[in-house]
Amino acid sequence: MKRVVVGAHYGLGSWLAQRITAVIMALYSVILLVVFMSGRPITYGAWHDLFARGWMRVGALLFGVSLTWHAWVGVRDILMDYAKHDGLRLALQVITILVLAMYLGWTVQILWR
Repeated sequence: MKRVVVGAHYGLGSWLAQRITAVIMALYSVILLVVFMSGRPITYGAWHDLFARGWMRVGALLFGVSLTWHAWVGVRDILMDYAKHDGLRLALQVITILVLAMYLGWTVQILWR
């Protein structure tokens, strides 16, 4: 019996991307947890002061990019596993990319408006 290998072989790259983006998101979450636990009231002024710092905006953008990439890899893998019709899978992937790009653009707009 001859084995026929098909597919794009994303394996290790996808696995590594999921882990790296998860670590980035976890680190950012810890930073936010420290801010929440600092005892300072969470008001508009406090949020404004926190995100007025460049490093916090860059961190939030890095979180947004990581979340987008993490979501893309996960959704792409799900679609490759369960959407068997090529046209449907392609359409769903294009819709996913457009929605994720829109969310990332919205994140950039919020952070640097």
